[in-house]
Amino acid sequence: MSTAAIEISDLRVTYGTGQEALRGVTLTVPKGEVFGFLGPNGAGKTTTIKALLGFISPTAGTVRLCGLDPRTPDARARLGYLPEVARYYDYLRVDELLTFYGEICGLRRQELRSRVDAVLGLVGLSSAKGKLIRDFSKGMQQRAGLAQALLHDPDVLVFDEPMSGLDPLGRRRVRDIMVRLREEGKTVFFSSHELSEAEMICDRVGILKCGEVCWCGPTTEIAGDGKGNLERIFLELIGDEESSTWEATAA
Repeated sequence: MSTAAIEISDLRVTYGTGQEALRGVTLTVPKGEVFGFLGPNGAGKTTTIKALLGFISPTAGTVRLCGLDPRTPDARARLGYLPEVARYYDYLRVDELLTFYGEICGLRRQELRSRVDAVLGLVGLSSAKGKLIRDFSKGMQQRAGLAQALLHDPDVLVFDEPMSGLDPLGRRRVRDIMVRLREEGKTVFFSSHELSEAEMICDRVGILKCGEVCWCGPTTEIAGDGKGNLERIFLELIGDEESSTWEATAA
């Protein structure tokens, strides 16, 4: 079994229009690491995540999740996913929603009941257990999505913009959860526009530009000295004019 949680090698994705969304992305994320996947809008972050989840097939290259093809049931059982925009059955209570997803994951009823209570407590929704999803704020829905991703205790967590819609207290809770997951030996791979958040918690970051990785390495190499901070390096690598041009032509 591979010692890496995520292995992406020369990943290329070309859409039917001829647009090259990814142009040879190569990344390795060891187990037990928090990895930040950064880049401007349209750089290819979500396309990479879709390939990692097995939602789309690469035009070329390979993707492995814990050494497995991400499209297989064994690989998906080891994965938790929080999309950028999560939509749920809003006529359900949050505990009903999590029970529904837990049954899909094959959790036994007694275990499922305890897991629902545990993850609701972890994301700060215990007091909202009996509330309908339709009555949740955007931030509460985001936390419900996080609870769903954590429910079956997966080895690898993939979060697409996990801080979206959260207030400062909610962001701190998500940071604390990521740190806790790392301490438990889990792997967290998350995309974000929040450079300060990534700087605080990531072991390593990868910066994507125009479908290619333009920098990847330890966060300590580009953060914390007042000069080589992540935001400055990010802007130098991306460039305002070039990123704007890319955003105008990429999905």
